[in-house]
Amino acid sequence: MAGGGGFVGEGGGRSYEGGVTIFVLFTCMAAAMGGLLFGYDLGISGGVTSMESFLSKFFPSVFHKMKNESADQNQYCKFDSELLTLFTSCLYIAALVASFFASSVTRKFGRKISIFVAGLVFLIGSVLNGVANNIVLLIIGRLLLGIGVGFANQSVPVYLAEMAPTKIRGALNMGFQMAITIGILVAGLVNFGTAKIKGGYGWRVSLALAAVPSLILTVAAIFLPDTPNSILERGHPEKAKKMLKKIRGTDDVDEEFQDLLDATEVAKRVENQWSNITQPRYRPQLVICLLVPFFQQLTGINVIMFYAPVLFMTLGFGNEASLMSTVITGSVNVVATLVSIFTVDRFGRRVLFLQGGVQMLICQIAVGVMIGMKFGVSGEGAFSKGEANWILFLICAYVAAFAWSWGPLGWLVPSEICPLEIRSAGQAINVSVNMLFTFIIAQVFLNMLCHMKFGLFFFFAGFVVIMTIFITFFLPETKNVPIEEMNRVWKAHWFWGKYIPDEAVTHGRQDRAV
Repeated sequence: MAGGGGFVGEGGGRSYEGGVTIFVLFTCMAAAMGGLLFGYDLGISGGVTSMESFLSKFFPSVFHKMKNESADQNQYCKFDSELLTLFTSCLYIAALVASFFASSVTRKFGRKISIFVAGLVFLIGSVLNGVANNIVLLIIGRLLLGIGVGFANQSVPVYLAEMAPTKIRGALNMGFQMAITIGILVAGLVNFGTAKIKGGYGWRVSLALAAVPSLILTVAAIFLPDTPNSILERGHPEKAKKMLKKIRGTDDVDEEFQDLLDATEVAKRVENQWSNITQPRYRPQLVICLLVPFFQQLTGINVIMFYAPVLFMTLGFGNEASLMSTVITGSVNVVATLVSIFTVDRFGRRVLFLQGGVQMLICQIAVGVMIGMKFGVSGEGAFSKGEANWILFLICAYVAAFAWSWGPLGWLVPSEICPLEIRSAGQAINVSVNMLFTFIIAQVFLNMLCHMKFGLFFFFAGFVVIMTIFITFFLPETKNVPIEEMNRVWKAHWFWGKYIPDEAVTHGRQDRAV
């Protein structure tokens, strides 16, 4: 496809026997609970850091600055504090480091073990945060949460991609993103409620309740089966075939199982995934696993998600109004993710990427213009109620666009494009890049808002333009293509085709034809 990349449509991928079973739906829903960990943390952090009782205990300088109600106060710089941003962002550095360990654990011991570790470590971190009485204990708890997030984000998307039937792989994989959005919404509701608690301990309840999703995931992981791919990878073909029959609901799985065997044989010949993924034949996967998570964070979404209450207070909303606005954007996030679940396997990944990019761009420019006209470069001013509602509408439209495009697809696409021999490495790269830039943006956002002012929204809008152009030319359509057949998509692409050797496409087909 000139200008748009090679396209393997509904007839481009092979069709396996079997359908969608209750068993596979249940296991995928249980595994997707790993997204609750990430989502709840994303949503809870911003709300807690806008609570006066939390700020006065751990960040008194920010608290005193926030209480300064002088008319000439610079709204852009009200929450600028390196220690405050460290509280939010240290989790993501821990997740980055953990993702590399999780890659080895996921490959050697299975996806299920990594999911269990994620839930257990996150549970311990939640308890520590809930009882913290000093900044050191608070940061240690956050670091443990980060390890949990790193393991969950490494293992859950791969688990979902491997368990799901090809024709609904996109929808089931997006269960992970759906759980993230539900976690964000629940966190917003919790913050809205705990902020009203008299006695100044509401923030403890908010942080400690992270133990609930982690406990659900830990218990679920005990009962989850491992994927046929993972069982085969660890040398148990009969057990793998039995599991494949169970999740597909049919005994006629010979063709799909043979493809898994072929992929496993190739994977066994790979001594080191990390050196292997740098070979030219894996160039498309490496580039996508690097750039998609990079671009996902440069949409600016986490500015909205973990600083939403702080951002709304900066724009002149009161404390309660800012938390309520967060609940509204969280609700939009959930509904829009549902849209992606029902459309991704029908319209494809590219359509959602491109439409979402255009909508985000329009909203970011509009928000930047409105804030610039009202606050200028001095940061002095306030929105009227009508103007604040318009800002809230534009941010909701932006969140919706992200939630049906770069949000779920940023996890889906990297998890479905890598062959088995580099799958764990590819997902580790995806998670680590995602966490690295989540950390960087979390660490510098309040400082950037203070110095770049309304230009910050134009900064992110510029990246949205770049990423939309990238998708247009360099990402082929992958809907309805079996994971182990994905090389056919890359071989047909106008740019990536030259990197894919012929035997990567024909391997296994010729053996079976003999």
